[in-house]
Amino acid sequence: MFSRLKEDVACVFARDPAAQTWFEVITTYPGVHAVIVHRLSHWCWNAGFRWLARFIAYVSRWWTGIEIHPGAQIGRRFFIDHGMGVVIGETAVIGDDCTLYHGVTLGGTTWKKGKRHPTLHNGVVIGAGAKVLGPIDIGDGARVGSNSVVLKPVPAGVTVVGIPAHIIGEQTAAKPEPAAMDKPVNFNAYGASADTPDPVASAINRMLNHINALDKQIETMQKAMNEAGITVKNPPICTLDGCEINDGYHP
Repeated sequence: MFSRLKEDVACVFARDPAAQTWFEVITTYPGVHAVIVHRLSHWCWNAGFRWLARFIAYVSRWWTGIEIHPGAQIGRRFFIDHGMGVVIGETAVIGDDCTLYHGVTLGGTTWKKGKRHPTLHNGVVIGAGAKVLGPIDIGDGARVGSNSVVLKPVPAGVTVVGIPAHIIGEQTAAKPEPAAMDKPVNFNAYGASADTPDPVASAINRMLNHINALDKQIETMQKAMNEAGITVKNPPICTLDGCEINDGYHP
C-alpha cells in the first residue's frame, strides 16, 4: 500500500513542473487525493461493502471535485492534473502511467449492464474537457486532444482531435516511459504538442490546391477550343488572391 502511494505521488513530479515538494503534492493536489481515496473505495467495492464504497467515493467527490466510481479499475502511476469535473464510470479500466486533465469524462452510452465505459491502455493522455464514451479501447500511448469527443476505438500511439475525434494525419505519439520517482517521462501535456498540425488548415490547403489544378485545366481547355476555332467569350477566371465580386449584393 505504501509503495503504491509512493508511486502515485512520485509520478506527479514527472508530469507537472509546478510540483515542488512531496509535502505540497500530498497536501494540495486533489488529483492525488482522489486516486488515494479511490484505492480504498475500490477495495471496499471488491470486498462486497458496496454502500460503504459508494459513500467513500461520494465524500471524495465533495472533497476533490473528482467523481470516480468505486468499481472503476485504475492502474499504477495514474495522475489527474487539476482534476475538477473529472468523471470516471463504473466499468472504466485505466492502465498504468495514464494522465487525465480537468473536465474529462469516461462515460457510458448504454443503459445495459456489463462493460459500458472505456478502457485506457498504458500511457494514455486525455486532454482537458475531452469525452471518451462507450466500451471502446484507447491504445497504448495514444493522446486525445482537449475538448475532443471520442466514440470509436483509438489505435496505439496516435493523436486524435475534434468532434467526433479523428486521427491527425499520420502523427504518432511516442509511448511514455514509466515514471520512476521524479524521472521525467516522454510526455505531452493536454494530449497535444507544439507541432500538432491544424486539420482545418490542412483541409483548406488541399482544397486550394485542387482549385488551382482545376483553373489550369480550364485554361488549357479554353486555349484548345480557341485554337480549334471555337470562340470562348467567357472572361478568364480570376485568381484566388484577388477576385472582384459581382453578385448583385456587393458594390
